[in-house]
Amino acid sequence: MRQCVGVLLAGGLARRMGGGDKPLREIGGRPLLAFAIERLAPQCAGLLLNANGDPSRFAAFGLPVVADSAPESPGPLAGVLAGMDAAAALGAEDIVSVPADTPFLPADLVERLSAARERAGAEIAVAASGDRVHHAVALWPVALREDLRRALAEEDLRKVSGFIARCRNVTAEWPMEPYDPFFNVNRPEDVTLAEAIVGAG
Repeated sequence: MRQCVGVLLAGGLARRMGGGDKPLREIGGRPLLAFAIERLAPQCAGLLLNANGDPSRFAAFGLPVVADSAPESPGPLAGVLAGMDAAAALGAEDIVSVPADTPFLPADLVERLSAARERAGAEIAVAASGDRVHHAVALWPVALREDLRRALAEEDLRKVSGFIARCRNVTAEWPMEPYDPFFNVNRPEDVTLAEAIVGAG
């Protein structure tokens, strides 16, 4: 497989959780971000954390923190671009993006996305489960970064799905049992469900 850097997207405002850094919320006595790192690290040549503001609040995790380069923090696409730029400087050909509040990522995420992309001759491979496509969980070639930069700067494109739709893309499906591997903690009630999953594991 081509060298891949994992990019954990933590630039959101967590409005549905009352603000603050969602990835630092704890389940089972550990931050959500710790779960995501544990799942993704063995699959990648290295990890980066995309977050804005003071990076020192994430110092305990020992990851390089890259902020959005696009003005006004226009959402996950800006985080993907920041990850691409940082990965390019490291010589990586691909990034895999995941929301940092997704604690149960599959152990075969990068492998299966890579295989699906290769089979389809696609540029981007996106994860899916059940009847949902998870556009923020995707394998991207770093070579697309200038196209993405133009889309952000010149068109104010905000939707991850909108950019992906412009490229040759393919989805890779994961089962929903025993739980959705792309479940993310968006609301206070999701914390309770995540605690139950951790407790059952």
